[in-house]
Amino acid sequence: MALTTSTMLPLGTKAPNFHLPEVVSGKTISLSTFADKKALLVMFICRHCPFVKHVQTELAQIGKDYSMSDLGIVAISANDAKNYPDDAPESLKAMATELGFNFPLCYDETQETAKAYTAACTPDFFIFDSSDQLVYRGQLDDSRPSNGKPVTGADLRAAIKAVLADTLITTEQKPSVGCNIKWISGNQPSYFG
Repeated sequence: MALTTSTMLPLGTKAPNFHLPEVVSGKTISLSTFADKKALLVMFICRHCPFVKHVQTELAQIGKDYSMSDLGIVAISANDAKNYPDDAPESLKAMATELGFNFPLCYDETQETAKAYTAACTPDFFIFDSSDQLVYRGQLDDSRPSNGKPVTGADLRAAIKAVLADTLITTEQKPSVGCNIKWISGNQPSYFG
């Protein structure tokens, strides 16, 4: 496990489009899937990472808490499934079912979507407003698997609340911390290491 922080993509960056298969339904998910939403939360996660395991129940809860809101949510796993079979689509499908995810969990086999978002770790979070402009990138909260702090989702929830209320989100955002994305051999992006 290589401890990695998010790249902190510049605020205001336009959301890169993507077309990815959803692991439960097999449907193709893209930015246009969320065109009727006021905001979009994009989460890069996986199944095997201890940092994701630490917060996965909260991720499922955020999905439930905002299911009737104007927030679109998509989770994406981009890990090399050949070398990390727990992150293969069938395993991700089981994860989504077990945790009761009510948002799509997609698999980025080519890792091109992860690169477009400059995703570096799992978990890695990005919130875009109604103009598809990046307004938040950073951590879920201050909790880590070994620091004893409770998982609250405080940072991410505050950003979600602000974007849905059309209020300013602080630009003082803390990077997410987790395991590095498991890049396919020879596919590691230049922004990472």
